[in-house]
Amino acid sequence: MPTIKKIAFIGGGNMAEAIIKGLVRENAGVQLMVAEISTERRVYLNDTYPSVKVVEHAAEAAAFGEIVILAIKPQQATSALTALEHVLHPNQLMVSIMAGVRTQTIEEALEPGTRVVRVMPNTPALIGAGATAICGGRKAVASDLDRVETIFAQIGLVVRVEEKLMDAVTGLSGSGPAFVYTFIEALADAGVKNGLPRSVAAELAAQTVLGTAQLVLQSGDHPAQLRDKVTSPGGTTIAGMHSLEVGAFRGTVMSAVDAATRRSQELAGK
Repeated sequence: MPTIKKIAFIGGGNMAEAIIKGLVRENAGVQLMVAEISTERRVYLNDTYPSVKVVEHAAEAAAFGEIVILAIKPQQATSALTALEHVLHPNQLMVSIMAGVRTQTIEEALEPGTRVVRVMPNTPALIGAGATAICGGRKAVASDLDRVETIFAQIGLVVRVEEKLMDAVTGLSGSGPAFVYTFIEALADAGVKNGLPRSVAAELAAQTVLGTAQLVLQSGDHPAQLRDKVTSPGGTTIAGMHSLEVGAFRGTVMSAVDAATRRSQELAGK
């Protein structure tokens, strides 16, 4: 990552750690600093990532980074931006992973001309298998998006979207892992109900979801085409699919994404 020398993180939670882990794993050659208010969390980060400087105060980290990643909860946005307003300067690139917080909100809270890129990653980033969407604010330029994509490519897939679609991204891939965890749990429970040991059922369920997702990505086929290949006439799969349709499975999943998308819009004050 030759064009980036210093990255600062405001907040050292799970998502910040996922990014840090990816950068350290890939030996990206960039200096990292993270500001975290929790003493326990600071100790953990310091012990786990000795090459990363861990500090308590956000202002110290903000002054350090050429790229500053806001890895805090959206409810903390106003207070954090107020505290950092006089520390940050327009030459720095601001990257926000706060759900629902628009680039315009960040731009208006900071010095005129501040460049902002909004990012929505998800929790599988912790193992380098994340799905991340990025979009630029009004002042962000193409090279800003290129640099941010380079960072988040260390933790998985990166796509670019218009900002008006970021709430939908939040509802789909941001909240989606929770929906998938619930599906895996339900599959495993069904296996137990039908006689499988819990450990075997859980392992089979998780691997089934993992392998199926990989096949979708690697084959390039539509999921419906792949489903048809395993749905034999009069067989077990079509019997199960009928039960899913009776239970409005697809409609329920779509409603869950709708609800998460609406909540993201609410966080933005839309």
